[in-house]
Amino acid sequence: MTDEQLTQLSTRVGQLLLARGATVTTAESCTGGWIAKVLTDIAGSSAWFHRGFVTYSNDAKQHMIGVSERSLAEHGAVSEPVVREMAQGALREAAADFALSVSGIAGPDGGSEEKPVGTVWFGFARAGGDVLAERRCFSGDREAVRRQATAWALQTLLDRFLKN
Repeated sequence: MTDEQLTQLSTRVGQLLLARGATVTTAESCTGGWIAKVLTDIAGSSAWFHRGFVTYSNDAKQHMIGVSERSLAEHGAVSEPVVREMAQGALREAAADFALSVSGIAGPDGGSEEKPVGTVWFGFARAGGDVLAERRCFSGDREAVRRQATAWALQTLLDRFLKN
């Protein structure tokens, strides 16, 4: 996805949030704030994006958004339980209506047989609603994995939470 396409996607997300009078927050690990960046590239985004968390380390995940040490120890940072807790913690800390979280292995190192490079877990939470978690595997170099993860997170937020 090109920068222009990411801008178009972010603009659409912002329009739908604004129409609902809703806000979104992010908790990002492998994307390093890229999702928050493309959202805040949109003029007027302060009306619907108030806060983003870059929780790259396990310590940051625990202290900034309340991910449990036990989940990290038992499942690892790149896991369903952790992205669920990341989304719920970001939602709580930002007092937002929607939250999305992402944790993955962008490479080129860090992969394993169980979690190869390109493995990314996503979490989505809605205030007063369910939490959704999904795993995707992307290909390419570090930037390609991060770009694909950013696009997939925004498209999923749009399709599954904002278009309804």
